[in-house]
Amino acid sequence: MHLETYLSQKKKTVDARLDQLLPKRNRYPQKIHEAMRYSLFIGGKRIRPVLTIASCEAVGGRGGAALDIACAFELIHTYSLIHDDLPCMDNDDFRRGKPTSHKVFGQAVAVLAGDALLTHAFGICAEAKNIPEKTKNKLIALIARASGSEGLIGGQVVDLDSEEKDVPPKTLEYIHTHKTACLIRAAIEAGALIGGAAAREFRALSAYGTLVGLTFQIADDILDIVSTREKLGKGIGKDIAQGKATYPSIDGMEKSRLILRRKTEEALHALSVFGKKAEPLREIARFIAQRDR
Repeated sequence: MHLETYLSQKKKTVDARLDQLLPKRNRYPQKIHEAMRYSLFIGGKRIRPVLTIASCEAVGGRGGAALDIACAFELIHTYSLIHDDLPCMDNDDFRRGKPTSHKVFGQAVAVLAGDALLTHAFGICAEAKNIPEKTKNKLIALIARASGSEGLIGGQVVDLDSEEKDVPPKTLEYIHTHKTACLIRAAIEAGALIGGAAAREFRALSAYGTLVGLTFQIADDILDIVSTREKLGKGIGKDIAQGKATYPSIDGMEKSRLILRRKTEEALHALSVFGKKAEPLREIARFIAQRDR
């Protein structure tokens, strides 16, 4: 398969549905809807929703059945980026090559835009069509855990608490597996649930999700050192400046690259129970490990 074509096609499908699911820009009060749409549509590869769809297809489901839930993950991801960029968090002025939400709309509206995207995501999940109520309830609980204090938010808190400190490897892994990998794993698990995965398939995809989520963050930490603002679309060198706990800061660049390769191989091995239908997931794992932006 040609991954670039696959990602491009899925992104178009996801973007079209996101446009339908969000309130229009001119709907009153316009400012909040404009801010929500601004951050959602300024770019992004839509990796999380694509993983939801690809996971559903890998277990024999229809990708279209997972589309709305996939879109919900992109709303949650975008909310997390808006809040992450705030001055009280990571204090970034640019995201995907554009001024961050708080630079355009002010901090108060940026916070509310993030809140609105998160809330809207759960509304989308509750109203998703062609998903049995029992499965829908599991999905909502899954997404809530991945997004909350035991998932993304918990990882962000430990990340902030670990700045300028010598942290043990266990704490570093907690930060990465929660701040980033939890939502990625949940996106994959959601697709598996919608597609009707058998228990063995679900376990394999869950393991793959944790590993590929971890590689995503390790690659991001490496790029913060070796890439450029033009490529990343955001400031670089911020991890070092803020004393962040990252694999490069603790293990060095060479070992971090080795860990990245090893985790990628483990992610690919986790998919060994699947045939060709899981090829997009394999290619995405390789893409994440090798990306330059």
